[in-house]
Amino acid sequence: MRLTRLLLPLLACVWLPACATPTTAQAPVAEAAAEPKAATAEPFVIAANPLAAQAGLNVLKRGGSAVDAAIAVQAMLSLVEPQSSGVGGGAFLNYFDASTGKITIYDGREVAPAQATSTMFLRPDGTPLPFDEAVVSGRATGVPGAVKMLSVAHADHGKLPWSSLFGDAERTASGGFIVSPRLARMIHANFAENRAPDVIAYFSKPDGTLLNAGDRLVNKSYADFLRRLAAQGPAALYSGSTAGRIVEKVRQGALPGLLTMADLAAYRPVKRAAICRPYRAYEMCVPPPPSSGVGLIQLMKMLELTDIGARGPADPQSWFLFAEASRLMYADRDRYVGDVPNVPVEGLLDPAYIASRAKLIGPVAGPPPRAGMPAGALVAANDSTYEPTGTSHLIVRDAAGNVVSMTTTVESIFGSGRMVDGFFLNNQMTDFAFRPVDDQGRPAVNAVAPGKRPRSSMVPTILLTPDGKFAGAIGSAGGNAIIAYVAKSLVAAIEWNIPMGQALAAPNLVARGANFQGEVTKFSPEILDGLRQRGIDLKPGQGEDSGLTGVIIRDGRIDGAADPRREGVVLSLPQP
Repeated sequence: MRLTRLLLPLLACVWLPACATPTTAQAPVAEAAAEPKAATAEPFVIAANPLAAQAGLNVLKRGGSAVDAAIAVQAMLSLVEPQSSGVGGGAFLNYFDASTGKITIYDGREVAPAQATSTMFLRPDGTPLPFDEAVVSGRATGVPGAVKMLSVAHADHGKLPWSSLFGDAERTASGGFIVSPRLARMIHANFAENRAPDVIAYFSKPDGTLLNAGDRLVNKSYADFLRRLAAQGPAALYSGSTAGRIVEKVRQGALPGLLTMADLAAYRPVKRAAICRPYRAYEMCVPPPPSSGVGLIQLMKMLELTDIGARGPADPQSWFLFAEASRLMYADRDRYVGDVPNVPVEGLLDPAYIASRAKLIGPVAGPPPRAGMPAGALVAANDSTYEPTGTSHLIVRDAAGNVVSMTTTVESIFGSGRMVDGFFLNNQMTDFAFRPVDDQGRPAVNAVAPGKRPRSSMVPTILLTPDGKFAGAIGSAGGNAIIAYVAKSLVAAIEWNIPMGQALAAPNLVARGANFQGEVTKFSPEILDGLRQRGIDLKPGQGEDSGLTGVIIRDGRIDGAADPRREGVVLSLPQP
């Protein structure tokens, strides 16, 4: 089945008992055989915006690699989806090399400035700053990492010249693009960033009113920056005039930032080994800390020990199991995962430990579960990090079969709300815990420190067959809910054998601590009643919702989709 341009509708029918997928349809994974050669040669792009996906596909048409196309996608996303990601932010890129079967993680996460302190988000009396105050301050911005990370990945896996990858985004910025309904919704939202002067100025018409869907938005400053980025490479951002303007911008206001030209010049991406573990008939590969990939694998391995697959999506017990396993995972993730050398990854993924955690799932939801004590764990504080929704995920495969699964972000909506040269600066420093120690004096693993990367919920994932062939990829936007969004979709696509489009469209349920949030109106009354009987009163969530993109190989056929909650598309190059 060849991929075509595709906008997937929300197929809520599968979540109602009258039309639920029969549980006898389960057993899919054993048939996830290696993809035939004909399909391997079919390049595709899945991204959260049609203009961005088309920019990537245009690169593939010219013979570009998956990394080449990802660069073009990111450049366009920074323009047309600035509420989610951009060149002023960071990213994790999960790369599959078809010729070697090797997976490499490119860590482009932002870092704290050298002058950062563990108490920089505390008031003089020691209490944390309000998030809405911190997020628009100069202190919110870390050293952006996406551009330099992409340049390193391009040096390793690029085919076309770097200078040739920004043309579509540059022309679109110069000529303008039509504001989409989703961007318009974010422009008119009521978040602290929407009140930032740069946000208001950028999205206002000459008469002072805000842009609406259907209006044209021109960004000459960004077009000029992209021309310099194409010609100069990453130096266009990390040194010179743009770097100077970034430093000047973050130092404005009542809570000035600590970023310096030296911080920008010193930034280095990190190539890391993926964490890979078997899940059903797949090998699941995710980024290591400071990403939360270990949490995603832990959650899927706990669910693998339950009967969630046999029960199917119409059974409230399935969603109860998902919620309780999620709470156990988040308790561990929040306590132990950060940019520190002693994250107990092996202990968290030890089969005996996972089994002990899964046994804690009882018949009724109780108080928030406590973190466990996996092997190698050190004493750590209860987590106080607030991680808002945001972000974007993209998947690209080139003609050689190489795959990029990349999650990219400026953190919350429009980042810090501060703009330089036509792009928004990240607020990634607010992904750190504001309190460096808890009331018992225990240190927070995600406390601020110079040069440290904030913990991330981004989990760009790649699935392999047992013999090392590409079998699928998935990722999402959504702040700390990303892990739940991805896990829900994997359960639906693999455990319940549901087509990827319907799996991504399935209702979201995020259970963390004492909070049970989800898309209440998309669950049937029977499921909601069943959850209440099990101690879970689901409440509406908030923010940008999920932004999933996913693809899986089924019996040699490609099943790819973009989250219908956003404006994503699947574009492909049919092969002769």
